Amino acid sequence: LLQIITLSSSAQKITSLETKGNLLTSYLGGALAVMVGIYTAGGISGAHMNPAFSFAMCLMEQFPWWKFPIFVVVQTLGSFISAGAVYFLYYDAIWHYSNGTLTVSGPRETASIFATYPADYVSIANGFLDQVIGTGVLIVGVMGIMDARNKAVPKGLEPVVVALLVLSIESSMGANCGCPLNPARDFGPRLFTYVAGWGPEVFRWVEGRG
Repeated sequence: LLQIITLSSSAQKITSLETKGNLLTSYLGGALAVMVGIYTAGGISGAHMNPAFSFAMCLMEQFPWWKFPIFVVVQTLGSFISAGAVYFLYYDAIWHYSNGTLTVSGPRETASIFATYPADYVSIANGFLDQVIGTGVLIVGVMGIMDARNKAVPKGLEPVVVALLVLSIESSMGANCGCPLNPARDFGPRLFTYVAGWGPEVFRWVEGRG
């Protein structure tokens, strides 16, 4: 999950005032991180980096239900630790950019380095629908790529195709909520920011943020 978080891409973009990155580099970094994560963990755990994917595999009877809560805990813990790694890697940049104040909203907010937040105009209902559709497209796409009855992806290139799927979703559905698409990837870093000094505001649907 240190790869899939790809928080360093967002941290570099935000703390440099987008002089060393932009929205496209964040999306590309996220997609490539998914690819690296699958190549790294695919042979060990099946690259279960997303609770939504693990849940879908359980429903398809391709993964035992008793392992599901264990994987969710590990996925969330991995995301939490990854957020901590990025925080310490960009510690000086974060504090310099934020002028010493860790905030969730405002012109110098830094919480979005770690978790995605809704655009100002997005309601709770629209945000919920956004994530249901985005995550649904991701899972259906991954299942289609894995289905041996479909046109086969060249062996060894499955992670590349999944990365392209993620990039497509981010590019077309990222405007509302930033496309977290992964409960563990969102909650773990959000929990880290809560304990690291951003406070309980990271869990609220903040006015001016959505």
